[in-house]
Amino acid sequence: MSSSRAQGLDGVTPVDDVPAAFAATVQEAFTRRSGATFSLVLSGGPTARACYEHLAALPAGSIDWDAVDIYIGDERGVAPDDEDANQRLARESLIEPVGGVHAFFPMPTDGPLAHCAQRYDEVLHAALAVDAFDLVHLGLGPDGHTASLFPGSKGLDAPEDVYVVANTDPTGNNRHERLTITFSAIAHSRLCVVTVMGESKRDAVRALLDGEDLPAGRVRSGEVRWLLDEAALGSAVPR
Repeated sequence: MSSSRAQGLDGVTPVDDVPAAFAATVQEAFTRRSGATFSLVLSGGPTARACYEHLAALPAGSIDWDAVDIYIGDERGVAPDDEDANQRLARESLIEPVGGVHAFFPMPTDGPLAHCAQRYDEVLHAALAVDAFDLVHLGLGPDGHTASLFPGSKGLDAPEDVYVVANTDPTGNNRHERLTITFSAIAHSRLCVVTVMGESKRDAVRALLDGEDLPAGRVRSGEVRWLLDEAALGSAVPR
């Protein structure tokens, strides 16, 4: 495994196995947590599912799941058991396989999403008033979005004191109205891990490395670590 600094991104780490690297990173972060509990913000999508399945398969005792609080970074405006719901993905791929966690805080979708955003904003304000998130997990869309912060969307300009907004993709390429954490919420984390797999993400990665202003390039945290496979990187960063 090697690391490099690139023009538009810091903390780029090419890896052969992104889910394995993600699981190892979470385990490391859990080991060096500063408090009794460990706060983990989850993502969605196929890469996230692969990461969480690998995380759940760590040897028993690698992580004390009874000490883990799980939050959701973005959600579609669908029922909790809908196949497109990120909270369902979190339960199926991680929470249920490990036998449960200390606490799980899914994003509510049982009303107008603007009201749901306000309710979850209160949840995050209460959590972050006590301590920063230990780890926020994000992905990358082919258009350069992360969480549900899409290029040209209103969610990009949320005020600093707002941690959750309702948001939509102006292009319509990503269906469903969404709830998403904001850049300000992400910044209140010790570590943000962005996992990227597959050739379909290569153009977005190249644009970010070239310094193009895409949403994923605006992510800030105590530390931001990008885990990318060879298919996503192409020849952008020599191995």
